[in-house]
Amino acid sequence: MEINVKIKPNMRIQAFYLFFIIVSMQIGVGILGVPRLVFSEAKQDSWISILVAAAYIIIVLLVMLLILKQYDNADIHGIHRDIFGKWLGKIFSTVYILYFGLAFYSVLLTYIEVVKVFVFPDVSNFVMGLLLISLTIYGVLGGLRVIIGVSFVFGVLANWILFLLIHPALQIDFNHYLPLFQAPFVDILKGARATSYTFMGFEILFLVYPFIQNKNKVRITSLLAVSWSALLVLSATMLAIGFFSAEQLERREWAVLVLFKTQSFPFVERFDYIVVAELMMVVVPSLLFLMWGLTYSMKRVYKVKQKPTLYVAAIIFLIGTLFFEKHFETQRVINFAEQFGFWFIYVYPFVLLPLVLFKKRLKKRKGAGSS
Repeated sequence: MEINVKIKPNMRIQAFYLFFIIVSMQIGVGILGVPRLVFSEAKQDSWISILVAAAYIIIVLLVMLLILKQYDNADIHGIHRDIFGKWLGKIFSTVYILYFGLAFYSVLLTYIEVVKVFVFPDVSNFVMGLLLISLTIYGVLGGLRVIIGVSFVFGVLANWILFLLIHPALQIDFNHYLPLFQAPFVDILKGARATSYTFMGFEILFLVYPFIQNKNKVRITSLLAVSWSALLVLSATMLAIGFFSAEQLERREWAVLVLFKTQSFPFVERFDYIVVAELMMVVVPSLLFLMWGLTYSMKRVYKVKQKPTLYVAAIIFLIGTLFFEKHFETQRVINFAEQFGFWFIYVYPFVLLPLVLFKKRLKKRKGAGSS
């Protein structure tokens, strides 16, 4: 496996699309339940927790960019090979592959549960899984450029549902935001920690970076993406806190989705049905990128073609939907994905950066010594 990735000119993309890639990965089913999670820790100071989480993510993102800039055109697997060698590097890259699989599985199960709770209580997990996985296979077979196109189109078209939150926003009770600055700093940090699953997704930069043509604009585009995601999560959380009482919010598993149920139109009685269907446009790009990341990583690390890996992984995930049908079982998968992703996404880059810088300095010394 080569450290630097050689990308054909027709496969390269503009940094502009990185905004939609990161937002598509971050804004998914997690935003539906994050207000309750943050509020249970930080109460009325939840907005501080989200800002703290956003600031930390920006720092992690800058660390990731600093790591990538030490190489000509490397991804995370090439970096692992350079730092840890052939076999140990494969082990670290395998952990990265397992993360993509676990993240895909958690998103798949979560959306199936949302559909069963709000629309079709008796629908089979297998049927919903088959539908979503079929869409995933079709999209991944088209390649990365098709997936990016889907994330761009769906990202633009799905924004109209934000206007449906105007009605509940007009019914906000501002007394629900009081008292301010009462949560201990430890609780604020716990609230920030509760957003980790929702904000996951920006780690895809470690894979798509070699495909970006104008790398000088990667920093500003990626920072705008995570800032926009943080703004959406902050807005959803503050809206939920202002609309629901404290007791109501702590009982709402999917607080943001419940807000859409307050809408009433003469021609549509249950508008949340439409929102759940529209939510598929938010979930599908995330599933596509996660599955592409899994299959592409297998190709990079183990020289396995993407198409066989795609079909085998699809069958495994489809069978896996039959074993986690109850809420507590799905929540167990989400919690495991959140704990696994927290260390691998939010902590690991800080461990990797000094190793990369040390390796680069060591190479410079060897080059100076040989000259």
